[in-house]
Amino acid sequence: MSIKGKIENGKNSEEQEKVSFTEHLEDLRATVIKSFLAVLAGFILCYIYSRELYAFLVIPLNDAMPEGGQVAMISVTEGFITFLKVSLLGGILAASPVIFYQIWKFVAPGLYTHEKRYIWPFVFSATIFFLLGAAFAYFVVFPFGLKFLLEFPGPEISPTISMGQYLSFTTKLLLAFGAIFELPVVVFFLARMGLIHYSTLAKGRGIALVVIFIVAAVLTPPDVFTQFLMACPLYILYEISIWVARVFGTADQLADEAREDATE
Repeated sequence: MSIKGKIENGKNSEEQEKVSFTEHLEDLRATVIKSFLAVLAGFILCYIYSRELYAFLVIPLNDAMPEGGQVAMISVTEGFITFLKVSLLGGILAASPVIFYQIWKFVAPGLYTHEKRYIWPFVFSATIFFLLGAAFAYFVVFPFGLKFLLEFPGPEISPTISMGQYLSFTTKLLLAFGAIFELPVVVFFLARMGLIHYSTLAKGRGIALVVIFIVAAVLTPPDVFTQFLMACPLYILYEISIWVARVFGTADQLADEAREDATE
């Protein structure tokens, strides 16, 4: 091939890369816009019932509140802003199936044909596990965590909890637990695609345990009890993920496992 031909081929390759990069940006923009519209629709719906949603969200606090404690509005605009935020939280939870669907659609072009068929199992399982994580936070972590935190200072202290501060506390934990409950789902699809092997996860238990406690320390309030309430289920989910990767790994991975067993 002549030098001129090589230069032209190089230019064509660069142009193709630019086109591919531009297409990815367009896909990303479409994913973000569609997810935003889904959250916006959920936000509008939840705003109609924002008072009921906040009343439901504050039940664990009222149950754990010691005598004399109260939920208060500290600033003039706090009540209005709080109801907007609780509507946004409800909108995110309601729009989670659409968000997961858009995420899959974004990564789908890089998958093989047989891998693309997992779209609906992914959307369904990711949504279920996300909501399970949020439910675990609400029904398990909140009652124990709030009771411990509110009673820790002693009976001589009467807590006055700000509406906005309580919502920030609960939002962070609901979304954090929803996210960490996605671990088995992510591992399942990575194992089916042959991108991860269960033995790698099994050998990394020690490192994983350290990372889990670091993640728990970052995502939870600065108290050991709440961190423990997140770290324990997260480690259990890690062990479940190892089992998931072993059972649902690809045929090549199963063959490797059989060879390892035969060698031993």
